[in-house]
Amino acid sequence: MSKNKKEKKVRAVPVGIGILVFIVAFGAGVISKFTIQPSWAKEYSVEWSDEVGTLKADLSYGDGEANKFDLYLPKDSSRESYGLVVYLHAGGFTSGDKTDDRDTLAWLCSKGYVAAGINYTLRTETNTASVLSQSNEIKAAVPKVVEAAEAAGYPVDKMTVAGGSAGHCLAMIYAYRDGKDAPVPVVFTYGAVGPSCFVAEDWGVFGIGYDTDESRTAGAALFSVMSGESITPEEMQDGSYLEKMHAIAAAEWVQYNPVPTVVAYGTQDKVQPFLASLRLKAALEESGVDYKYFELPHSGHGLQNDNDIQRQWMEAVSEYLNQYMPTEAGGSK
Repeated sequence: MSKNKKEKKVRAVPVGIGILVFIVAFGAGVISKFTIQPSWAKEYSVEWSDEVGTLKADLSYGDGEANKFDLYLPKDSSRESYGLVVYLHAGGFTSGDKTDDRDTLAWLCSKGYVAAGINYTLRTETNTASVLSQSNEIKAAVPKVVEAAEAAGYPVDKMTVAGGSAGHCLAMIYAYRDGKDAPVPVVFTYGAVGPSCFVAEDWGVFGIGYDTDESRTAGAALFSVMSGESITPEEMQDGSYLEKMHAIAAAEWVQYNPVPTVVAYGTQDKVQPFLASLRLKAALEESGVDYKYFELPHSGHGLQNDNDIQRQWMEAVSEYLNQYMPTEAGGSK
């Protein structure tokens, strides 16, 4: 084998490792809800029917196979304007679908909101989708969602963007990074267990952030896949990788569009490192955001072991929706 071929082979190894780590580790992110739903959760879930409103499914916002959204239109079509809630699905950036959140979207629609679930191109072993490319797809989708609502007779004048796990990450990126360019003002964002920043020291649960060649190689591989940028172990060592992660580090964008926020994180999370959420909390505090941050001390990524705090989080979500996007149908829970 020639020297050039050997070098190409060596350079390809970290990327392959990165894809494997991305799919295996973050694939667990699909578990962003309770496996067993507590009784109170039914207050925030509605089975879809024609009595709730009208569903327009699989509307296109781009040329990609996954570039589709579902639009939920409330029964009352007589108002002059409506608030829009975009809810982005979980799945570790590698799986999931907008239909996974149908009961949540139906609940939002029943409160009088136009609601939308948006699909985005999922990362696989054979494509180059990244958190960056997915966030850009969401940015491209939102104007199409607003246009479709208006065409159906539901003019939108403000919006909330939300999600769980991977969807929460993308929702925060949109709210803080892209919110100022949104077709209507983003007035609120909420979600749970979404990674908000990518400082290597926070990601020790994946063996990243340690002063070893193996750790730096793993970090370069994983962060390259997530950012869509080529990152080297040397950049992990000297810290310059942070510049390439900036575009998808939601916590670093809070200052640019500090919208009201409600979030929840489990301190025992092994999928979304809990330490990263503390940087988000600090950014919200420093930017003077009206926020509520719920810390679940006994829970992992599913938030399954702190029932009372989880309920407080959802009560806060409903409270903030009513405050920042009031509707005639949306009374306080």
